[in-house]
Amino acid sequence: MSDAATPGSPRPTPEDSAIAPLVIDVVSDVVCPWCFIGKRRLEKALALKPQIPVEVRFHPYFLNDWVPREGMERDDYLTAKFGSPERYKDIADKVSAAAAAEGLVYAADKLKRQPNTLDSHRLILWASEVGKASQMKQRLMEIYFTEGGDLSDHEVLVKAAEDVGLIGERVREMLASDTDVERVSLAATRAKEAGIDGVPAFIFGGIAAVSGAQAPETLANAIEQIALNRERFIAEAQAQANAQAEADTDTDPVNR
Repeated sequence: MSDAATPGSPRPTPEDSAIAPLVIDVVSDVVCPWCFIGKRRLEKALALKPQIPVEVRFHPYFLNDWVPREGMERDDYLTAKFGSPERYKDIADKVSAAAAAEGLVYAADKLKRQPNTLDSHRLILWASEVGKASQMKQRLMEIYFTEGGDLSDHEVLVKAAEDVGLIGERVREMLASDTDVERVSLAATRAKEAGIDGVPAFIFGGIAAVSGAQAPETLANAIEQIALNRERFIAEAQAQANAQAEADTDTDPVNR
């Protein structure tokens, strides 16, 4: 699920830059408010380093894999996760303030349904095939966090797809099928198996990971350091892997 991330000034492309684009893998969920905020902070980080070509790829994560496919009432969800809706209020206020600081609206009072996000991630995958994963992800999060829409409702998803230029009728047909259900589910499972237990998670060049909705400056610094030093980092990682492989061989009884 990849897009060219181009907030602000135009970024160099592989065709006009001698520098290979830095791949940024973003693991997140569309119902994670810090992922909503983290995406905006990443965009601001990229605007701080417009000279560095990047390729942003979005990967699915199920923050609440226990929510049924049809979704559930928001109050029931808050009770199950936090003990009661009232216990979430202080958290919601902090998230709302953080979102506002980034120019986003987190309208917790509008959220009436807690969706299962499998179909939203399928939609992001399909949008990535035409270079619109970022737009699709943003639209889905706006529908949920700002407008209070139900992302378990296929008609809401179809309209979201149309909003970013996808063909609604085709999306409706695909949502009604099992297309890419296994692919998305497997990708989300692999993320957790890889040790990602909190989102958003940003993986830069397959070398270094940053967890959480870090400040744009922090993300920008990571982008710059990895972009400038990736060959050295890769060589060091390979050397460590080779050393570990040799150590494993030395301790293997078969080789004694």
